Amino acid sequence: MTATKAVKAELREKAGKGAARALRRAGKIPAVIYGGKKAPVGIALDGHELFKLLHAGGFKTTVFEIDTGKGKERAIPRDYQRDPVSDVLLHVDFFRVSASSVVDVEVPVHFLNEEDAPGLKRGGVLNVVLHSVAVKAGVDNIPTAIEVDLKGLEIGDIVHAASVKLPSGVEFAAENLDEVTIATIAAPTVVAEEAAEEQAEAEAENRGETPASDEAEAASEEKPSED
Repeated sequence: MTATKAVKAELREKAGKGAARALRRAGKIPAVIYGGKKAPVGIALDGHELFKLLHAGGFKTTVFEIDTGKGKERAIPRDYQRDPVSDVLLHVDFFRVSASSVVDVEVPVHFLNEEDAPGLKRGGVLNVVLHSVAVKAGVDNIPTAIEVDLKGLEIGDIVHAASVKLPSGVEFAAENLDEVTIATIAAPTVVAEEAAEEQAEAEAENRGETPASDEAEAASEEKPSED
């Protein structure tokens, strides 16, 4: 589970684009804390510290305890904006949470026991369909990742969300979990191509046609020698 991280902030006295630009020039990032049936609170965070938090991973699944100087707020990042040209962080939106809050978050998928998957040992390929999944979780139960066990899987096996065991207090946000594919064990490319060719040839023979490969071979035999 993700741990709560403490950060220090300062209350913003002024709002608007001009005030926000002035904060950024001073190395601070404007942000807002909203929700929880309370009025929004404008804050400013240290830009260098926020940059490190953003690039440490799991930013939008981490609950922060924000010290505003006039109290502490528990909140989770819901969105952030970057400059489309420079990619500089411009603003962060935090959503207030309490011990009883349930939030929707996007969590990465980690695959375990690849060495114990017979299909992969025989040359199969792990085809990852979803690198992350949407889940609902209590704020104190947000997982750092969803783990998928590949032990015993063969070529052609499909991992659906319904077969994945989730931590306590966590559930998938999607419905019809039997239709949500997370990964498959695919046949090696060469084997798959050969199988497709064999199937095409068998279908051609059933229709009484000459496979293209046989036609090419016959044509080469009929071509007169240049000697």
